[in-house]
Amino acid sequence: MTDKEKENPQETDIRSKPTKSDDKLEANTIEYKEKQGILSKEENNELHTSSVSTGSAGDDIAPPAGPSEQSASAAGTGESAPETPASGAAQRPDRAAARSAAAAAAEAGGTAPAAANGAAPTEGAAAEDGGDKAKAAAEARAARAAARAAKTAAPAEDAPPKPPSPNQPLLDRLVEILKGEVAGDAVDEAFINEIDGHRPFVVIRGEHWVRAAEVFLQHEELQCGYLRSVSGVDLGNQLEVVYHLLSIPLRKEYGVRVRTEREAPSVPSVASVWPTADWNEREIYDLLGIDFPGHPNLTRIMMPDEWVGHPLRKDYEAYDPEV
Repeated sequence: MTDKEKENPQETDIRSKPTKSDDKLEANTIEYKEKQGILSKEENNELHTSSVSTGSAGDDIAPPAGPSEQSASAAGTGESAPETPASGAAQRPDRAAARSAAAAAAEAGGTAPAAANGAAPTEGAAAEDGGDKAKAAAEARAARAAARAAKTAAPAEDAPPKPPSPNQPLLDRLVEILKGEVAGDAVDEAFINEIDGHRPFVVIRGEHWVRAAEVFLQHEELQCGYLRSVSGVDLGNQLEVVYHLLSIPLRKEYGVRVRTEREAPSVPSVASVWPTADWNEREIYDLLGIDFPGHPNLTRIMMPDEWVGHPLRKDYEAYDPEV
């Protein structure tokens, strides 16, 4: 024993004992020799003796099977044994043998054994899984559609009532004036056109239209001296003429509709009340064929005099298709 060992006997004792690193290095060396097939007889006996003693100690680990045993197991059951670090290289040929056995079974008409070690799911299982997901998605869509339908069908009990139009009093007063100044049946319909700036609209009977126009112009609460526009409309089953009136002094706007039958349509002319209606009524007569009795010069204004038909009617058929 050297002088240094005498001074530190504890360090000498530790160095003399084998460590876990030494055991691991030795195990790795034996494993490498086993893979290379260069184990000595003594090392082989030591390896199997160690494996048997470890299994009998209660670790529930079976001793590693030899290459011949693994091949027999794979050929008999079609499953490869679990691979361990010590026997992985030896089991790779066994997997090839298992695949060969499966191919031979398939050629013989049997069913190929399922692959072990995390084999992918079969096509039937994947299809079943996809079908379940599609069914669940369809049920969810149906539930959402039913909820939307129920929400739409259910009455909006909690919804606040729609507020009245700010021009509703103006419309009520207009109807009152027309019925009092013209006739009780002069107004067929009255409504607020919300998309047109809440414009008050009335539908006037044709026989009362000229008198109603004079009231619009002369009444002190109306004073509609400006005829902004006149247009004709084909409603399919009948025709109508739409007037937009403006009171510049009172800053108020009104709308009037006068409807007429499709066969022999006729609306009294108001060119004597608003001279600007002259050319507008001629245009409507030209393109829609509505007659305006009382007009000073009701002739075509756009189409030639010899033109057949009225181009803005829905049932118009061109005499010359190229025009």
